[in-house]
Amino acid sequence: MSGQDLIDAGMSQGKWFRDALEAANRVLSDGGSTTDALAVARGYQPGPTLPLKAPNDVLIHMNIRAEDAFEQDNIEKVSATMRELARTPVVRAAAIMPDACPSGPVGTIPVGGVVASEAIHPGMHSADICCSMAISIFPGVEPKALLDAVHAVTHFGPGGRPRGAQIKPSEATLAAFRENPLLKEIISVGIDHFATQGDGNHFAYVGQMKSTGETALVTHHGSRAPGARLYDRGMKIANRFREELSPETHRENAWIPADSEEGDMYWSALQTIRQWTKENHYAIHDMTAEKLAAKVSDRFWNEHNFVFRKSDGLFYHGKGATPAFDDWAEDATDLTIIPLNMAEPILIVRGSNAAHGLGFSPHGAGRNFSRTAHMRRLGEEFGADSRGLSPNNIAAVMERETSGLDARFFSGIPDISELPSAYKNAANVRSQIEHYGLAEIIDEVIPYGSIMAGDWQKNAPWRRKREQR
Repeated sequence: MSGQDLIDAGMSQGKWFRDALEAANRVLSDGGSTTDALAVARGYQPGPTLPLKAPNDVLIHMNIRAEDAFEQDNIEKVSATMRELARTPVVRAAAIMPDACPSGPVGTIPVGGVVASEAIHPGMHSADICCSMAISIFPGVEPKALLDAVHAVTHFGPGGRPRGAQIKPSEATLAAFRENPLLKEIISVGIDHFATQGDGNHFAYVGQMKSTGETALVTHHGSRAPGARLYDRGMKIANRFREELSPETHRENAWIPADSEEGDMYWSALQTIRQWTKENHYAIHDMTAEKLAAKVSDRFWNEHNFVFRKSDGLFYHGKGATPAFDDWAEDATDLTIIPLNMAEPILIVRGSNAAHGLGFSPHGAGRNFSRTAHMRRLGEEFGADSRGLSPNNIAAVMERETSGLDARFFSGIPDISELPSAYKNAANVRSQIEHYGLAEIIDEVIPYGSIMAGDWQKNAPWRRKREQR
């Protein structure tokens, strides 16, 4: 029996033909009739595809308000992309946080977006799986000493630690990598990138607790290359299901059915990446403590780019959204961490499990402008030429935005696209957290200084060649 026989029998051609033909021809080889063989083949035919939902079928909870024209434009874009995303057949509910901002083509989950679904969507936690916050309290340690110590032991920028300076995750985490088909081939990457913080908006921040005056270290980063590799594999799996189950669905919103073998495998891999990331934070904190010969009196952490499964059986995807519901993880405390910008306090909050937030709170003060748009605005303000901001311009921006702070850049070159003016007004975000009842602010970490990657690409070989041309 050939594929043409199946087509002649009224079946639509697809990848399933191969398995169907193998089964049908086994029936014929065993003496069965053509009718019996065609009946077996039809059993391999996929069911009807799922259409997109109608616009406005899914309620989107808006926990954001515009304070100016720029934010109004931002809200309209965020709302449009979430309305398109909510047409995905398996999506059940959505919410937008006060720090929301677009993060891709229309239909892509925005930063500050929460989506409840019947399935797992890799595109809704993004490549920076488990981007998260961790805090350790260092009683009796001066802020400058703590910032100096973390600067000496951490690693920002591309790639991992150099050979000979690598630090291994725990044996339990490495064993979990070996046991999962999606992770076992990237164990070496998990070692290379361990105890590193990446670039972009990731940071090590030192300050003092408002309540006690004790010095604290707060780190912000995700799962680095291991998470990015898992994301790539998850998107490929999800897209195969999308092509079969719902071709109309945006590629960014493709899903992995929870009850499939692939769903079990991916869910397990996510938990391993989560454990890797938690260990990654605390490895940096512990090396800092060792550098100082100091003790840590308290610590906790939380992710804000992840997927959580609630008792209702749905998967809650937070893209730049902090869990604020009870027992969101086995290691959950009743407190979570919300940064705003390097010049503002980091908020320590207790979640309120607000229904209109789907049980989430913001993850920080998101952007109203992309990095490129922000740099263009700064260029117009400071009179930059075609080569961009001059060193004097950059010094002026730094003085205006980081005065009184020990603001450091690991590469030695400031990344002014990450300075406070790049982000939404912190007071407005804080006000909206309280206005919408998304969390209760319990304490604050008052800033002393911070470290970010900086503009590590400034002197990259490819950039120097381009400038020379």
